[in-house]
Amino acid sequence: MSDTKKEKIIGIDLGTANILVTLKGKGIILKEPSVVAIDRKTGAILATGHEAKEMLRKNTRRYKSC
Repeated sequence: MSDTKKEKIIGIDLGTANILVTLKGKGIILKEPSVVAIDRKTGAILATGHEAKEMLRKNTRRYKSC
């Protein structure tokens, strides 16, 4: 029985504006803004990435970014 494992090589770039994840042979597989939307009243994390960026664009009084 052959015990061959296919090795996956990934790269993660935790940039200041965007987070990128690359997979060798496939290129960029994830590109998200480095944003977290937090409820100002409760402190709860509500969203990350594109969704958080859109929430903050629409309503900065209710949410804050981190």
